[in-house]
Amino acid sequence: MSLPHALITALVEQPSSGSDLAGRFDRSIGFFWHATHQQIYRELGRLEEAGWVEPLPAESGRGRKRVYRVLPAGRAELQRWVAEQQDPKPLRDEFMVRLRAEAVVGPTALATDIRRRLALHQQKLAVYQAIAARDFANVEDGSRKQQLQHLVLEAGIVQETQWIAFSQKALVILEQAQNLPEAPPPPKSPPPPLLIPPA
Repeated sequence: MSLPHALITALVEQPSSGSDLAGRFDRSIGFFWHATHQQIYRELGRLEEAGWVEPLPAESGRGRKRVYRVLPAGRAELQRWVAEQQDPKPLRDEFMVRLRAEAVVGPTALATDIRRRLALHQQKLAVYQAIAARDFANVEDGSRKQQLQHLVLEAGIVQETQWIAFSQKALVILEQAQNLPEAPPPPKSPPPPLLIPPA
């Protein structure tokens, strides 16, 4: 994911000041690509230097926000980037390695962290579902733009739903392992026969 292209996308949707853009980013694209407000402001300066965005004429008065809009060169760059061929990213998640490590060195307190993660996934799913109910109640009758925006949100709903199911299954396995009775010690082998030397 390219932060510059994410910002151009947001500005094509609606010209915004840096602070407004940061707030909108947190409520939409930021669910899928995190960026700090400082990174957003810094990137806006680079986009302006590249000739991809420009600030609109400032309104009179002190303390007015600079509102940015996308220039034709920025729109062309966004179209070029969207049309690029990109391979699926391989899964690279430290949590998967921690599960493998639990299998060989556990039991540990990993279940505690999974319960915490499960609650976070449930919270995010609730946020996504609320957005879907508020903004996309009749998306089947909506425009192409609305349907594509809803598709992105739907991907987040599917992902959080899968993580919730995965976390719950992991907890079941971990709790079963903790409740298993201790294995009995292996049977002692009989002592070797005494060798009696020949007379």
